[in-house]
Amino acid sequence: MSNRPVAVITGATGGIGRAVVDSLAPDFDVLALGRDEDALAELDVLDHVRALRCDLVAELLDAGPGVGLREALDLPRVDVVVHAAAVGHRFSVEQATPDQWRSMLDLNVVVPAELTRRLLPALRAAGGTVVFINSGAGHGAHPGTTVYTATKHALRGLADSLRKEESGAGVRVSSVAPGPTDTPMLRGIVGSAGGTYTPAHYIEPAEVAAAVRLAVTAGPTTQLTDISVRPRIELADR
Repeated sequence: MSNRPVAVITGATGGIGRAVVDSLAPDFDVLALGRDEDALAELDVLDHVRALRCDLVAELLDAGPGVGLREALDLPRVDVVVHAAAVGHRFSVEQATPDQWRSMLDLNVVVPAELTRRLLPALRAAGGTVVFINSGAGHGAHPGTTVYTATKHALRGLADSLRKEESGAGVRVSSVAPGPTDTPMLRGIVGSAGGTYTPAHYIEPAEVAAAVRLAVTAGPTTQLTDISVRPRIELADR
């Protein structure tokens, strides 16, 4: 890492996370955390990107940090954290087991809370910004994806409360809530519902990354608290 500002990005091998890496790397030293080793290898050759394998649930909540996570936690400076790691499956209340609830809650809510907690000293010192990648599911009722929806409502509550708690310490907090975005997660959700996946109907990940960059580069006297990124034509209107 150089003297450039530092960004830590989770879920960096997923659709939105990878796009955020590409968006921030021109101006930040990026520590990209993910689990897909082939995708991490592609990221690691990019200028100003250090890609590290990390199982966030296991290392933050259970077994303790491995090499990749330790490197992130030991950073002397953190200007930006982008929480892009998430999991989403179709489960109704009737279908979901306690283990399925815990699995999604752990990655989608508890992991970003705990990683933020561990990085707060560095974020406070830098007057940094925390960005939570939320979802349109965090702003309404979405039957059939109840567990995922509940985690995104919880993530919004986490972000809003953290913003109040850290306002005096100079840490900015933003939620970026994309609608249906062309990612492997959405492909899996649509497929499990027996629907037809039409990439042209969905938001490009780079457009979500542009919203993240907007939040991260906001002027020093403001913070962009909630950004909704919607498709040009809503799916219900097609």
